[in-house]
Amino acid sequence: MPLTFTLDPPVDAALRDGIRTLWTDVSDAGGAVGFVPPVNPDDVRAELVRHFVSMAEGRTRLLIGHDGAGAVAATAFLTYNTHRLMRHWVWLYTVMVHPRHQGKGYGRGLMHAAADAARGLDGVEAIRLTCRGGTGADAFYASCGYKEVGRVPDAIRVAPGDDRDDITMLLTLH
Repeated sequence: MPLTFTLDPPVDAALRDGIRTLWTDVSDAGGAVGFVPPVNPDDVRAELVRHFVSMAEGRTRLLIGHDGAGAVAATAFLTYNTHRLMRHWVWLYTVMVHPRHQGKGYGRGLMHAAADAARGLDGVEAIRLTCRGGTGADAFYASCGYKEVGRVPDAIRVAPGDDRDDITMLLTLH
């Protein structure tokens, strides 16, 4: 059963806790979403609060994917640029699909839903995202139509002696 996607759902305790659990589980499974396992849910909570503040300020939009049981199964945050010369594209952050749903096409569905959401934003012509090298995420995003437009070697230090490239990718919306 495919995920059901909602842009800008009402934020309540169940959604907040569902995103925090998703983010913790994705991180602990090795997902490159800003943390290195093992992950403390309090660290995730602090970062999630920053996302919610950005949403409350109108700078970020939340896309949620619920599974057939109604559980939070996927997220992506679309963030507007504040620079007046860059308002024609948005950033895509914290793209996650729960590990139990990997391999079901839900990631591709999430990326399609994010592109559709961005197309509905006034004046937005493209989406940019960054990903951690060495994870295969860049190949996945490329398969969703994104093109690599930049790479900073060894910009992400996962652990001492384990530096990864920071890869910037772009999807032009048509």
